[in-house]
Amino acid sequence: MDYGHFLPWTVNFFAMVYGLWTFCQPQTLHLLKSPQAKKKAPAETSARACTCLYIREMTKVQMTSLPPLMVFRDISLSNWQRRGAGMFADTLVKNSITHMTTQKGSIQVNTENIFPIIKKFLYSDHEIFLRELISNATDATTKLKHFSSIGEFKGDLGDLRIEVKIDSEKKTLSIIDRGVGMTAEEIEKYINQIAFSGAEEFVEKYKTAGEAGMIGHFGLGFYSAFMVAKKVEINTLSFKEGATAAKWTCDGSTEFSIGSSKKKDRGTEIILYIDDENQEFLENNRIEGLLNKYCRFLPIPIQFGTKSEYVDDTEKKKEDGTFEKKSIEVENVVNDVPPLWKKGPAELKDEDYIAFYQTLYPMSEAPLFWIHLNVDYPFNLTGVLYFPKVKNELELQRNKIQLYSNQVFVTDDVKDVVPEFLMLLHGVIDSPDIPLNVSRSFLQSDAQVKKITSHITKKVADKLDELFRSDREAYQQKWESIGMFVKYGAVSDEKFADKALKFALLKNTAGEFFTMEEYKKKVEGLQTNKDKKIVLLYTNNRKSQAPFIESAKKRGYDVLDMDGPLDSHFIGFLEHKETDLTVVRVDADAIDKLIDKGEKRESVLSDTQVETLKKTFTDQVQKPDWDVQTEALSPDDHFITVIKPEWERRMREMQAGGGMFGALPERVVVMVNTNHPLATKIVGVEVEAEKKDFVEQSFDLALLSQNMLDGDALERFIRRTENMMK
Repeated sequence: MDYGHFLPWTVNFFAMVYGLWTFCQPQTLHLLKSPQAKKKAPAETSARACTCLYIREMTKVQMTSLPPLMVFRDISLSNWQRRGAGMFADTLVKNSITHMTTQKGSIQVNTENIFPIIKKFLYSDHEIFLRELISNATDATTKLKHFSSIGEFKGDLGDLRIEVKIDSEKKTLSIIDRGVGMTAEEIEKYINQIAFSGAEEFVEKYKTAGEAGMIGHFGLGFYSAFMVAKKVEINTLSFKEGATAAKWTCDGSTEFSIGSSKKKDRGTEIILYIDDENQEFLENNRIEGLLNKYCRFLPIPIQFGTKSEYVDDTEKKKEDGTFEKKSIEVENVVNDVPPLWKKGPAELKDEDYIAFYQTLYPMSEAPLFWIHLNVDYPFNLTGVLYFPKVKNELELQRNKIQLYSNQVFVTDDVKDVVPEFLMLLHGVIDSPDIPLNVSRSFLQSDAQVKKITSHITKKVADKLDELFRSDREAYQQKWESIGMFVKYGAVSDEKFADKALKFALLKNTAGEFFTMEEYKKKVEGLQTNKDKKIVLLYTNNRKSQAPFIESAKKRGYDVLDMDGPLDSHFIGFLEHKETDLTVVRVDADAIDKLIDKGEKRESVLSDTQVETLKKTFTDQVQKPDWDVQTEALSPDDHFITVIKPEWERRMREMQAGGGMFGALPERVVVMVNTNHPLATKIVGVEVEAEKKDFVEQSFDLALLSQNMLDGDALERFIRRTENMMK
């Protein structure tokens, strides 16, 4: 149907004016680039066609009262109407190209949409609401103390403690402070506008909320209350002279009310009416646990109910002259332990550090030593890091370092601040300069964090170097635990690795300690191979590798004891840093081949006898990936030696640790010493059954020395040995 016949010219004129206005809006370009536009006009690439499409789309949404003209592309038009539409589109395109100016603006956020997000999704854990409200109360009290110090508040500060109360009958949780309080106008400014203003104002408010020493400027603290409460009330009285008490109430919607309050004393009381889904926050144990977690080091006393204490009953004296004990109720102040890290190192004794450590980790052994962090430029950082006794196990227990911001607990996930190898440490870090997300739940990596991380690494390296140089004997005694930190740091942190070689120790099987340079000087005379490389021998199992260690000692070689969980990685670090040496396990080959000095030893057997001996053992072994080799070794060396080549063994260890090499076969080399007296004896045996027994016995003895003989093979070995002894 041709709707054009029914449209008066006046309607067409006003429609064209409207079309021109809508086209000049900033949304035009967005709509023309939208998938919807591309889908409906895939072949229409000219500005003229896009203009017509735009008019149609816009009017479907905003001008439904004029469908006859504005949807003319979807109806049957007469030729004159089509020409008119084209002229209209061409005119709009011309105007848009020659007269349109760039516009800038800010996105406006609808408060009905943002408020539920703040309530439900801003924080990763609902329990954080208590931390935020206590932080706000602490800020209010800190402000009052500041105003008093500069003379803006001349009244009596009085008791400044913060109280937390539970009313089980009313199902309310209250946080009461005696700080600066608020007027009705300040409630409007600080409470309402943060959540209910536009996005731009919200961000600006967030950026400028903090003052020096304030802790609540990170987030939307107050509104976290609605994560657990169906209604929140504020009763407050400002410290300002002549102020009137005010009451604010909100049920979690965007509607609120402000009126007068009956509150008589200065400060603010926040009352949370806990909803049905969060009744756990009406339990005393739950709230006390949260206060201990988040608020135990805040500078303002926080009282939560009372607790029982036992004191002398002066009315009941015992025979020995002492008094019996009686239980009394006292105020329960949860933050009665002062934050040790806020004091200067000169003010503290070793006993203070140890006592504070026991406060943080009551069931732990005393630490080895500690580092006191105290930096105020170019960033603020305080704290105490303790080196625990980890012994010879990789006890990588995360969440042992607590991050605070102005004494408020933030998180125990500090992987972005503390280097990976120092996650073994315990202690506290406090810095207001570490950037957090708006909910104070997650760290945000930036240049400042990298500087802090580098500083912590440097302080740890300097402390270890100082301990090593000042008292080496004590350092060596603690090496079993210290070594874990040093080796972990060396293999995982390049900056630390550059310093680690100064105080990293190597221990040999005799229990002696050496630095890398000291050890190289000790062994370079005897343990340098034909390629002029120093060869370091090591064992990771002194018992099972005892025969190989003894072979090395017979030649005057020294063997390192490296049986720790990080030593395989530390070996790679040493080879990477010290290019003039190589490190091999003492059982990786015959000792003369491990330190190959280019000396050729002749076999006492002929070539034919050697081949016969090799075939005899090859027939006996018959295991896939097992290779029989003959070598002319010293007659004092073992007749048969079972070895696992160094390089292949390392590759398998990497694969077992999650490497990318797939399932590697375990190649084993059976080394036959052709210069051993038993080699000559077996070659001379003419009875095949007797020769077979000798070969089996020799091979099984080698397996037994490596703990590789078990099951039926072990039973046959025992029976065969008994028969030989008869």
